Order: sequence, then structure tokens, then C-alpha cells
Amino acid sequence: MKTRETAVAIGALVACLSAQADAGAVKCSLRFDLQGWSAFYKSATGTGTVTCDNGQSARVTIRSKGGGLTVGRSKISNGHGTFSDVSSINEVFGTYAAGEAGAGAVKAAQAQVMTKGEVSLAVSGTGKGWDLGISFGEFVLKRRK
Repeated sequence: MKTRETAVAIGALVACLSAQADAGAVKCSLRFDLQGWSAFYKSATGTGTVTCDNGQSARVTIRSKGGGLTVGRSKISNGHGTFSDVSSINEVFGTYAAGEAGAGAVKAAQAQVMTKGEVSLAVSGTGKGWDLGISFGEFVLKRRK
């Protein structure tokens, strides 16, 4: 094969492999409700649903805990999360490392980005309550039975 033909063949192969890799990428999102409290130790629990663009979905339970200089009580309704691309819904379950800083009163907004290996989750929501401080900990997402 000539150099030009080889370059064209390699380019076609790379394009084909990229298309296959992109075809395997699944986009998933999370809708959730979460409520919790903090007094130096922060704890929150909730439920939600993970939905993926390949038709997979699962009801989930959420548990968040950590420590830090926090005081407050909050409730988030109709929260939303977006996962980084995965190959299957099974990759979204597990424990994410989390960090947060915030302040709010009465109506509060919250945003947080967490990671679990190569999977990231960005969540946001609005709610009611009061909260002041900085906390670090974990965010656990489990399939609900």
C-alpha cells in the first residue's frame, strides 16, 4: 500500500473505533429527594431514580455522611444529578467522595460534584432549611429493592 492509502486506511479505522466507543457511552441522570441534619457530623438520606438514555433505569436510596464544621437542617426536593458517561447503569452505584461548602436560610440552593473512580456525579437542587459550614464525606447510591 502507498503512504496515502495507508493514511486513509488508518484514518478510517480510527473513525470506526471512535464511533464504536461513542456508541457504547451511556448517559445517565438522577432525580432525587434528600433530607438531613448536621451538628459537626452531617447526615442525609433520600430516594431517587436513575434513568439512562439506553432505556435502563433503577430506583435508588441515597445516604450521605461526613464531618466538618457544619450546623443545620435541610430538605431538597426534585434534585437533579448528571453522571459522566458510563457503559452500563451498574457503574453508577457505589460510594462517591464528596466535599461541600455552603450557606443558606429558608430557601437554599445546593450544588456538589463527587467522584467514584472514573465516574463523576454532579448534583444540584433547591430546598428549604438552614445550613452553614463546610463538610467532607461520602455519598452512597444503592439500588432500591
